[in-house]
Amino acid sequence: MSPQIQWITLLWMLFSGAALGVAYDSYRVLSGQLHFPKWTLHVLDVLYWSAAALFVFRMLYISNYGQLRFYVFVGLFIGVWLYFLILSVTTQRFVVMLIRTVRYVIDVVKRLFQALVWAPIRAILKLLKWIAVMIGSLLMFLLHVILRCLKPFWKLLQWMLRPITSRLKMPEWFTKFLTAAAELWKRWFSKE
Repeated sequence: MSPQIQWITLLWMLFSGAALGVAYDSYRVLSGQLHFPKWTLHVLDVLYWSAAALFVFRMLYISNYGQLRFYVFVGLFIGVWLYFLILSVTTQRFVVMLIRTVRYVIDVVKRLFQALVWAPIRAILKLLKWIAVMIGSLLMFLLHVILRCLKPFWKLLQWMLRPITSRLKMPEWFTKFLTAAAELWKRWFSKE
């Protein structure tokens, strides 16, 4: 392997070590801010280290076709060390700021949704309910007026049919039904 490929590999490993540091700090801040359950942290750790290993081996394969040498480990170590020395605090602050920004945007979108979509829908539903109640009240009033107007005709019809109905014997269950219906009618439509 030529010295040029070795230096390119070393630079790729420095970059890979810094990228691992960025990913680790981001993961650590996210898991602290989002309060994952403790059992999921172990799963996330395994996922992080698996992804990190795949990333490093992919970078190694790109730079020198996967040849593993001592300077590869040195490059990774120096890249991670320089990252934690120089950029770790900045990355952590950036990730915290990014989380706050995302939460703020979600809160604004939620408020806009409530103000522009949910509040008008609720107002329309209340208006429709009020209209339905008003129409129902109006229909009940009209029915009451119509029945009051038809009461004299009903009395006249009863008087005219009394000779026929007095000779008919109604079944007992039908008389009970008519009595219950009359009681219900009085309860619903009486003025008291």
